[in-house]
Amino acid sequence: MGSQQEPLVPINTNEEKRTLELGGHVGFDSLPDQLVSKASAQGFCFNILCVGETGIGKSTLMNTLFNTTFENEEASHYGQMVELRPHTYELRESNVNLKLTVVHTVGFGDQINKEQSYKPILEYIDAQFAKFLEEELKIKRSLFNYHDTRIHICLYFIAPNGHSLKSLDLVTMKKLDSKVNIIPVIAKADTVSRNELEKLKIKVMSELVSNGVQIYQFPTEDEAVAEINSSMNTLLPFAVVGSVDDVKVGNKMVKGRLYPWGSVEVENEKHCDFVKLREMVLRVNMEDLREQTHARHYELYRRCKLEEMGFKDTGTDSQSFSLQQTYEAKRKEFLVELQRKEEEMRQMFVNKVKETEAELKEKEKELHERFEQLKRMHQEEKKNLEEKRRELEEEMNAFNRRKVAAETLMGQALQGCSQQPFKKDKDKKNFFSLPSACSLTSGRNLN
Repeated sequence: MGSQQEPLVPINTNEEKRTLELGGHVGFDSLPDQLVSKASAQGFCFNILCVGETGIGKSTLMNTLFNTTFENEEASHYGQMVELRPHTYELRESNVNLKLTVVHTVGFGDQINKEQSYKPILEYIDAQFAKFLEEELKIKRSLFNYHDTRIHICLYFIAPNGHSLKSLDLVTMKKLDSKVNIIPVIAKADTVSRNELEKLKIKVMSELVSNGVQIYQFPTEDEAVAEINSSMNTLLPFAVVGSVDDVKVGNKMVKGRLYPWGSVEVENEKHCDFVKLREMVLRVNMEDLREQTHARHYELYRRCKLEEMGFKDTGTDSQSFSLQQTYEAKRKEFLVELQRKEEEMRQMFVNKVKETEAELKEKEKELHERFEQLKRMHQEEKKNLEEKRRELEEEMNAFNRRKVAAETLMGQALQGCSQQPFKKDKDKKNFFSLPSACSLTSGRNLN
């Protein structure tokens, strides 16, 4: 006999939940302890993005903040573009392991044209979101041991040598405020007086508000930290001083800086806001920064990307969302778009071939005309050469005739010269015989 399938009973999600009293101890009150134990064993990650000009003290503040020395290469002021350099470190305090990633913006603000300085930063933040989303969408994913590189906090370093924010600072923070938790800090606060520092703080916050820049506000929902967070929100931006050097103040050694006029103690709240920054970021609100990154900034990125891919939530008409239908619809759209682009490329290829054929025919015609021209020139030159050759032959024949005539005359002249001495001797002989003849004639006459 075949078994009959029982109908599915719909679950009424609008049913009112009832609160029941337990008759004794069950044990699930230890769940927070279990979570703490598991989280401590797994460890935590925290990623800091330091944005600021070269030489403003980003590396020094990071070393001071975590009371260690991080490896960092010396940055140059002659970079052609902004480069982001992430460095990951394994830190341990008591029984808590922290995987810290510090990302420096090398060359920020060093270019002559600073309009595109923020783009590499945005691309880096989006790239980390894309990596996490790609891991999330995998069929076989491993988020438990995945190294989360999403930026949890952006410390934006403001130069203390101005009376307000630079246009680059405003543009960059405006572009970043929807992607990361921004905490502005005034670097090297020991280079300005207390009155100037207070005026700069007021001016900075006024410009941020007037330009619509949303910086991170310490949460006040939790009663345990509401009072301290509320008071610290009024002190933003923090004016900080960084130093890893130990200086002697009185009878004790402290972190600070020595000047001819005195000393600046890093952990003295009367000198700077370093302690406030460390307390707010590391001791009180580190988990909120991580949660805000995941629940607010990453969710915004994820929603936009999934909407681009064609996914959507259940509509107001309570129609169920089918992943298969969405996939098929998106696949059809992709195939139609692919066919359209293929047809465009084919038509473009045909047009390109026709243009190339026309150009080749034109070139062939030009070459043929050039060939005919060269052929005519060759025939004319050949004709001219034949004419010159004929004239040259006639000149050579005339020269040969003149040469023969000259040689004939020269031969006759030489022959005449050889006969002339015999004639002279005969004439001479006749001359000497003439007197005797004359004497004979005269004698005959006398007789």
